[in-house]
Amino acid sequence: MPADPKNSALLPAGLHDVLPPEAAHEAAAVQRLLSEFAGHGYERVDPPLVEFEDNLLSGSGAAMSSQTFRLMDPLSQRMMAVRADITPQIARIATTRLRNEARPVRLCYAGQVLRVKGSHLRPERQVAQVGVELIGSLEPEADAEAILLAVGALDAVGVRHLSVDLCVPTMVPLVCRGLGLAEEETSDLRAALDRKDAAAVAAFGGKAASLLEALMAASGPAERAIRTLSTLSLPEMAEKDRRRLTEVVRLLRAARPELTITVDLVEHRGFEYQTGLSFTLFARGVRGELGGGGRYRIGTEVEEPGTGFTLYMDALLRAVPEPEAPRRVYVPHGTGWAEAAKLRAEGWVTVAGLAPAADPAAEAKRLRCGHVLADGAVKPVG
Repeated sequence: MPADPKNSALLPAGLHDVLPPEAAHEAAAVQRLLSEFAGHGYERVDPPLVEFEDNLLSGSGAAMSSQTFRLMDPLSQRMMAVRADITPQIARIATTRLRNEARPVRLCYAGQVLRVKGSHLRPERQVAQVGVELIGSLEPEADAEAILLAVGALDAVGVRHLSVDLCVPTMVPLVCRGLGLAEEETSDLRAALDRKDAAAVAAFGGKAASLLEALMAASGPAERAIRTLSTLSLPEMAEKDRRRLTEVVRLLRAARPELTITVDLVEHRGFEYQTGLSFTLFARGVRGELGGGGRYRIGTEVEEPGTGFTLYMDALLRAVPEPEAPRRVYVPHGTGWAEAAKLRAEGWVTVAGLAPAADPAAEAKRLRCGHVLADGAVKPVG
């Protein structure tokens, strides 16, 4: 049965067409971001949209299992999955196809992902992601490079009033483990900390309560958080997180003293597969995060450290000024190809008439052209 023309434009919830001029605006922003990454030595890779399910959802990819569409491959009769995140694919490439490359490996990517459902802040289910992964280095300088590259790339496409929120999702579990708390107690505490519920932390925290309350209270501007953190007596196993966070903040301040940096010492939601310092990027007055990333581990037989970030183009474009409209000139039917090519070389967008027009100026207006080629000269349309 043919589709009902009335409903042919209807799309599933969370999916939408990107129309002119937004599609061109997004493509130009993606290319600008990739150029910025390339200038820092990051090489582009382009993994497929669909992979075998057991490959795509192994390791760090398991965190996206509930958000992943599955389908049966008619050729192999194996289950396949549509990627809901590109980072696990980059990890696969680094540990298989590029396993013999000198470390650290610097890779960048751009592509679409599809998710089972959106969120309150991001209802879209198909999202364009652009990002980088730096694989093979444990140094704090690698964390700082990823953050500074993200900030610099967003600067390059015109995002203003940026802020970076740092967190260490492993710190609370390490503190609880170091103080001998059971898993059930730790789980209750994580839920209370997620709500920033000081009363519940005091009730469930036991011997960790005062320390966790201090971590929660210290969250805020980076310098204040680091000062407070330096005065706390942490279990030995949490010391590495404190040292890394302190050093990364120092590196960021040295490179970008004007950057707004905040620290949340108890946050972990959205960072379930991260294994160390992580971050989220925001712009003042823009709904939702522009992107985020952090440290993780990849590989099965031999594990490797990695860090990186993903930028979300839907949010990013809300933070970028609208581009200037292109200068469009209507080139009447019969104009020579070379003459139109000369106009394009001068920066014009040419729209060719495909049939004679009784009123070229009116035809130019109809085709959204502000100018018309008449008597060998470009003239504005009145």
